[in-house]
Amino acid sequence: MQDDDTAHGPLAGFTVGVTAARRAEELGALLRRRGATVLHAPALRIVPLADDSELLSSTQDLIDHAPDVALATTAIGFRGWIEAADGWGIGDALLKTLRAAELLARGPKVKGAVRAAGLTEAWSPGSESMAEVLDRLLAEGVAGRRVALQLHGEPLPGFVESLTAAGAEVVVVPVYRWMPPQDIAPLDRMLDVTAARGLDALTFTSAPAAASFLGRAETRGLLPEVLGALRDDVMVACVGPVTALPLQARNIPAHQPERFRLGPLVQLLCAQLPSTARVLTIDGHRVEIRGHAVLVDDELRAVPPAGMALLHVLARRPGWVVARADLLRALPGSGTDEHAVETAMARLRSALGAPRLIQTVVKRGYRLALDPSSDPTYGRDVS
Repeated sequence: MQDDDTAHGPLAGFTVGVTAARRAEELGALLRRRGATVLHAPALRIVPLADDSELLSSTQDLIDHAPDVALATTAIGFRGWIEAADGWGIGDALLKTLRAAELLARGPKVKGAVRAAGLTEAWSPGSESMAEVLDRLLAEGVAGRRVALQLHGEPLPGFVESLTAAGAEVVVVPVYRWMPPQDIAPLDRMLDVTAARGLDALTFTSAPAAASFLGRAETRGLLPEVLGALRDDVMVACVGPVTALPLQARNIPAHQPERFRLGPLVQLLCAQLPSTARVLTIDGHRVEIRGHAVLVDDELRAVPPAGMALLHVLARRPGWVVARADLLRALPGSGTDEHAVETAMARLRSALGAPRLIQTVVKRGYRLALDPSSDPTYGRDVS
């Protein structure tokens, strides 16, 4: 689906959660430009490089004991490392150390960062794959060699272990380490919304963020509800396979774009989220029911949360009468007063702009005014 297919955008009516700390504004802007409502809560924060004593210690160790091989894995991480070393007054010494090593760069962007620092890479994989890098190192032989590995907050499952098993001494350089967010309240609100199935999609751009999200859910005792939502109702989109690992370990389906970038991640959502909407022909109108809004004959209609709750219940049994008591249970905090259903229903009809879409069946309840010949699910419970 193209971004300009409709005036309202392919993600209009959907709420998408963003857990990123870095580049969250960029991702949020891409989603909003396509019509989404964005809920942002960083699952982690990045330790400022200038304050990172662990990075300083690793850098000084490499300068004092030079590596045979150095592997740069991310452009922003490599640039940040060089800038931090300059700030500490050891930038020239680090460049001299890297210049003497066999310097490998994982991909074109990393090559650009390496060359901008005045260095030249010895090799870079065409696939940008760490698996290809590992194959090359093992084929070369690493026994007795010292290998410096620049990380960017992402785990590399099996990479360090494979090199160590082959006899290498691996020195990990933890550029941009992750810590819990200083203000945990936004993350807690995101978890509450997720558990209540108030999101249509949730995005992750790093494995540590995914692990932190699930870890916080467990700490708060919300893990069963969050897992249930992510497995059944909330689409999970990850920027790449490494990011998806903590989620897949919990049997959460994680969608990934073919190219591991923010743009393709947003395009993935544009292509797949609209297909989750329920489309019905009701009283001669085409009605597409999305997360928090409805398209009535391709006109976007914002609907209050209570009204959306009622509409989702009615749409699960299209054409059937749904009792007021059943609708009442769908309204959070409504107690036992069936008048709350009447109030929410009146607001729903007003929001839809076509009151005859929903019929009142006296003394029984409400039903969608579905034409039996227009939808094969008429009279079937599709919950």
